[in-house]
Amino acid sequence: MSSLSPEEAELWARVTATIRPLSRDAQQTLSPEPAPVIARRQGRVPTARPTAPPAPAKPTHASATLDGSWEKKLRSGSIQPDRVVDLHGLNLDGAWNMIDRALEQAIDAGDRVVLLITGHHRRGDPPVERGRIRAAVHDWLAASRHAPRIAAVRGAHRRHGGGGSLYLIIRRR
Repeated sequence: MSSLSPEEAELWARVTATIRPLSRDAQQTLSPEPAPVIARRQGRVPTARPTAPPAPAKPTHASATLDGSWEKKLRSGSIQPDRVVDLHGLNLDGAWNMIDRALEQAIDAGDRVVLLITGHHRRGDPPVERGRIRAAVHDWLAASRHAPRIAAVRGAHRRHGGGGSLYLIIRRR
């Protein structure tokens, strides 16, 4: 049988005794197993303490919401990036260093939109040698020392590189 406590087994036996089949067809009647007899405890039974609700999950940059005007500008491609960071030709360490420096410079300069050109993700059987930067960039941004200053990360419009680029929206100071 299952790992029900004696109280749960008694309650389950009471529930199953009240069940009627939904079908009108004749059902094969099964002889119900007798419910186990449970001795009740005497005295005060402690009540369950209410638990605190779980803390709301911190939104990731990918799911962070922007107001409607920002979303519309990003979808239409009418927004002009304040800074462009091209990661082509870099290895993972070089790309991470360039992203970190570019974000620091963008924040210091008061830039709002950074276009991050990562290159398209390459499909194929492992080990895939290309597209590693694109695969790692969201984790890098979430772990970055600049993460609190990034309001959102969105895929870029076709005119700015489409699937091979990302918009990084920087929070105002």
